[in-house]
Amino acid sequence: MNRRITLTLAACTAAGGSLLAAPAQAAGPDTSAQAVHAAPTAVVASSDRVKCTSLSNGQLCISLNTGPSRIEVFYTKSGGSTIKANLGFRSSSTSYSALKTISTGERAAATWNMSYPCGKKYVGLIKVQGQGTFETPAATPPCG
Repeated sequence: MNRRITLTLAACTAAGGSLLAAPAQAAGPDTSAQAVHAAPTAVVASSDRVKCTSLSNGQLCISLNTGPSRIEVFYTKSGGSTIKANLGFRSSSTSYSALKTISTGERAAATWNMSYPCGKKYVGLIKVQGQGTFETPAATPPCG
């Protein structure tokens, strides 16, 4: 099993999801620090509450967890040079973690303990210094 698939499996397992598909697609970085990239969906979890996307040098995931209610965003870096980035999420507003330095082979995570209404969409974000902002597909918490 190649390293990208292994990291994908590990990331989704940690988020409580399972894989349905994992095409090898990636979105390239943009030189504009304010650009937002909707990267191709590389991993689709069996639940709408876990969404991941593959980027050129890693994987970004968002997980809407219960017991206790929390939002987790994590990035697993699989290649390239060290980056400085903020992890975050967007719904009706946007929240970011403190700046993190992430090297190849590392996994950075940020958690927000909070209640979230069912049916609302949440997008995981990584804002990389000098490259722009990348996002996951929208995750939605279960209703009922």
